[in-house]
Amino acid sequence: MESLEALQARVVAQRDKLPDMYGNVDFSITPERFAGDLDDTSMQLNEGDRAARQRLLSDPETVARARAYTMLGDATADAYAALMPQYGFRPLVSMLTEACDKGVENVPDAPPELVAFIREMEATPAWIDMSLIEEGARVSRNPTANLAPFVVRGAFVATFLNKYSALPMALTGTLSHETAVRRIKETASFFTTTSLPGALTRYGTGFKAAAMVRLMHSMVRFNILRSGRSWDVNTFGIPVPQVDQMPAGTIAVFLLAFKLMREGRTEFTPAERAFVEFNRYRCWLLGLPEELLPTTPQGIYDAMVVYSGTLRDGYDDETCGALVRATMAAYFPSDKSLKSRIFNALERAFARVYFNRAFLRGDKTGKAKKMGVELRPYDMPLFIALGLFVFGREKLYALALRIPGLRDATDRRLIRKIDKLLVEYGHAEYTTDASKYSDDTIRTAHAKAA
Repeated sequence: MESLEALQARVVAQRDKLPDMYGNVDFSITPERFAGDLDDTSMQLNEGDRAARQRLLSDPETVARARAYTMLGDATADAYAALMPQYGFRPLVSMLTEACDKGVENVPDAPPELVAFIREMEATPAWIDMSLIEEGARVSRNPTANLAPFVVRGAFVATFLNKYSALPMALTGTLSHETAVRRIKETASFFTTTSLPGALTRYGTGFKAAAMVRLMHSMVRFNILRSGRSWDVNTFGIPVPQVDQMPAGTIAVFLLAFKLMREGRTEFTPAERAFVEFNRYRCWLLGLPEELLPTTPQGIYDAMVVYSGTLRDGYDDETCGALVRATMAAYFPSDKSLKSRIFNALERAFARVYFNRAFLRGDKTGKAKKMGVELRPYDMPLFIALGLFVFGREKLYALALRIPGLRDATDRRLIRKIDKLLVEYGHAEYTTDASKYSDDTIRTAHAKAA
């Protein structure tokens, strides 16, 4: 693991290496969003996490490392995104696409920043067990095909619970229903694509999707932070820090780890181990460091508690609530057929209950009502009925995958289902519009979130 001194030096070095992006950032400050004191009110996973937060944040080095990650971007992808004034948005995307498809050595006049970007993604570290990746992808295909279509909306909404981490999404235009649909489908498309056979190999579709996601996040940072912009670093830190990628990238692993700990287990089964390693590698391709991707149930739980326990609690209805309502109101299917409309209504009710149960457990503050996602009388009956079908089907597939004579045929069927899902999600654009980031837009967003 990287030493604290090296990590802090890497954070400060961002300003010298990328002055156009980080030149106005004072890395000596502790932003308001960082709740490193035990008396600070932070985001919590549930009531039972208070003791874990106190245990973890009693260690000064843990707090210092968490603060450093709060101010850390993605140096390699940021350097490539910072070429936008020189090359333009479309050429950067085109060159990255070509580098992923053909190899960066085959991109004419490839800038050194693109070469460094691709070479970093190609250099798989020793702490990733590549022998488990394909098996982990196979394990993930059952929940990806059968469960994910019903929970992706609820999981996406969970990223909007906090005004400090949600503000960059508001600036990208996600407050509109149309943009919310596109963002949901892009997110779903990425995670779905990576579960296909060979997707995370060097020339696989998942590898390229990860590169595109990294570039999109870096473009968001660049468009917000470039000289002259009005982003309030003292309050919000840097936009989209690497640590904010962890919850979305590891939520399935966290829920698995939390389940094991409730059962009193301390180790993963071989299949669970493969699933965890698959998720770790996918997150590493997105730029997350080893420290944010632990391997044990306790380590995974602790990492999530440190993240939520150092993110200051803050809810703003014009930012968080608007993002949630836009996402919950969005029409997800690609057509308006009766079957699609019925699916959208059922999936939305399922997502509403899933979000309340998974992310607002023990809600005593009325946050669900403030956000507009409180349960309606018919939501729970629909969730139970649909859940019996969804979870029952998933268990039947899991059983078939354990039977030698059915395993391969069942996996092929899951792959076909995933291919159909990807057609439904459409082509992911992974773009960000620089016109959304004017000084007036950022100042208005700050005022709403204050």
